[in-house]
Amino acid sequence: MFQKEKLREEYNQRLIELMQSTKKDWLYFSQLEDMSYGYDEELHRLALLAKSKYFFLFQEAKKRKISIR
Repeated sequence: MFQKEKLREEYNQRLIELMQSTKKDWLYFSQLEDMSYGYDEELHRLALLAKSKYFFLFQEAKKRKISIR
């Protein structure tokens, strides 16, 4: 039983770290998109992809009832 809890904590921590890096990517691409002079389709797609990844991970954290402090 202890092993199961230890693994759960380890994977929850990995999920939190992945969420933080994905959010950083999403904000980076969004800022680049805002600062660009013209519309760049590839940059827009990268921003949307990063946003989608972040919200997918956010839903998974919500299912697991993980709180980030």
